[in-house]
Amino acid sequence: MNNLHLVTIAVIAANIIVSFKGFEDSHFFQRYKFGVGPIKAGQKERLVTSGFLHVDIGHLLMNMLTLYFFANVIISYFGPIKFILLYFISLIAGSLLSLFFHKDEPYYSAVGASGAVTGILYGAILLQPNMMLGLMFIIPIPAYIFGIGYLLYSIYGMKNRVGNIGHTAHFGGAIGGYVTTLIFAPNLIFTETLMVVLLAIPIIILFIMEKRGKI
Repeated sequence: MNNLHLVTIAVIAANIIVSFKGFEDSHFFQRYKFGVGPIKAGQKERLVTSGFLHVDIGHLLMNMLTLYFFANVIISYFGPIKFILLYFISLIAGSLLSLFFHKDEPYYSAVGASGAVTGILYGAILLQPNMMLGLMFIIPIPAYIFGIGYLLYSIYGMKNRVGNIGHTAHFGGAIGGYVTTLIFAPNLIFTETLMVVLLAIPIIILFIMEKRGKI
């Protein structure tokens, strides 16, 4: 995975350039971050632009490292064009789910590529569910276990407002990555049926909880 494709380099570069512009220019940051009030007032571009802004270098580095490790899985299966489509669909899905859950909170705001990157991660897990990931970079764990656990934790984070983290965007991005991967590779429904079902469980749980007013 060390040989980065040109399209991955371009996405990382775009995130770095826009993020550093935001670090240096607070007006730019405020104008293009995700904000429920401004989006509902018509500034729909924030659904996308917020995905290229970050709070600080640590936030940027974490997202870009995750992208670095998993982008090539998507590209090797689908090619660069579908990788870009999956990335942006996941980004927008994360923003839309955030807007849905926080629609009555006009001052809710967020930034970060987490939705897009989580979509890439979840797509990669769906394609290679048995690859091993390092929990805390140390403990080996099957990718599908990590994916399910990550989304269950995101539900917990959404329900209890854990930390200053956009759990909703992460979850929305994962949904975008999951659905788009299945659209691009519908054969997975038959060749990886069990994994497709298992990875759908947290998504089903979320919408059942939302329907019942539990989140």
